Amino acid sequence: MNIDNLTLGEIKSLKKMFTNESNETEFKIGEKYFIRTVTMHHVGKLKKINDRELVLENASWIADSGRFHDALKNGKLNEVEPFVDDVIVMRDSIIDATIWRHELPLCQK
Repeated sequence: MNIDNLTLGEIKSLKKMFTNESNETEFKIGEKYFIRTVTMHHVGKLKKINDRELVLENASWIADSGRFHDALKNGKLNEVEPFVDDVIVMRDSIIDATIWRHELPLCQK
């Protein structure tokens, strides 16, 4: 094999083999999520996704979720700071995420 004669398709195939990159994701456009990053918590509706970022609409920074189970089960949050516009979350910063089964908090609390 002469590396100088590889096609673009062969290069992409090799890249996938050695970088373990995949566009597969469990996130679904239009679904609401509670997302924990390394420094913050967010709730919002997933508007767009790419290999590096999530875009959330009607999103809020959750400064204090209160008891975590209660927040997820009942939608009760202690402190909410809504974003004015969409928020971009870097996928590399995500620790975990779960479906948010409640109305999105749109008012500051």
